[in-house]
Amino acid sequence: MNTADQNTIPCRKMFTDTLVELAKSDKDIVAVTTDARGSVTLDKFANELPEQFVELGIAEQNAVGVAAGLVSAGKKAFVCGPACFYVARSLEQVKVDVAYSANPVKILGVSGGVSYGALGFSHHSLHDIAVLRTFPGMHIVLPCDIYQTQKLVKELVDYPFPVYIRVGRNAVPNVYENENAPFKIGKANLLLDGNDLTIIGTGETVYHCQQAGKKLLEKGIKARVIDMHTLKPFDTEIVIKAAKETGKIITVEEHSVSGGLGGTVAEVIAQHCPVPMKILGIPDEYAIHGTPMQLFNYYGIDADGIFENAILFHNL
Repeated sequence: MNTADQNTIPCRKMFTDTLVELAKSDKDIVAVTTDARGSVTLDKFANELPEQFVELGIAEQNAVGVAAGLVSAGKKAFVCGPACFYVARSLEQVKVDVAYSANPVKILGVSGGVSYGALGFSHHSLHDIAVLRTFPGMHIVLPCDIYQTQKLVKELVDYPFPVYIRVGRNAVPNVYENENAPFKIGKANLLLDGNDLTIIGTGETVYHCQQAGKKLLEKGIKARVIDMHTLKPFDTEIVIKAAKETGKIITVEEHSVSGGLGGTVAEVIAQHCPVPMKILGIPDEYAIHGTPMQLFNYYGIDADGIFENAILFHNL
């Protein structure tokens, strides 16, 4: 691992640290949470800007409604808490109060995917992309490291659409080298170029896709690696181009294999440029219990698993 890869700051902390600094000069920014200031790392925000902080207790449905009300009154509301609850327990409020009512609430779902690996299915959020991308006007972003997270927060403050942001719990290796990392909502980033096959990742799988791409290059296979940080609005152009130029696509996600990144990519290429495709993610089963990296390894969405699948897929 090189110096740029090393990181000890979780994306959730980069998100809230950046938010509190922006909120100091913008009194309309309000953070709303549900007895999760520790999980979200909102203590600094609550202590330094108590008049811009709203604590609802364990009441995610109320929190989404309050955030929608604040936005309708001209505030810039960020509702923050565990992803597993905001995309299940309060889903109706997200659907009606936020998406349908076109209130540009920003929903930060922390400890997403299998971050709560040992707590099992009740605390996994492996359906969030599949559900939320069906809500018209709802945007979805999964940043891959702290630098991308930092740029995302700055773009979100005045972003005119509701957005669901999913980050993990623990620090993850950096994909990008510094805060100048390219980032624009709805525009994917090309990390490695190649024409032998394409690997597309999102969120915390992106680093593993990048590492797999480097290992493949050592074997003489030039993989195109794409960071699809935004699931909606979706960058169809880069997917169609990859399908035409590389002929094979692998998608990698910390999500059910149904309806997430893989499903979205499949919908695009089936209609525009059908090519062989493989979807790596969590199969249609209750995921095993363990640490996030144990689950990544078990389900083949870590660098080694992606590399091995890519070798087999390339040789077909």
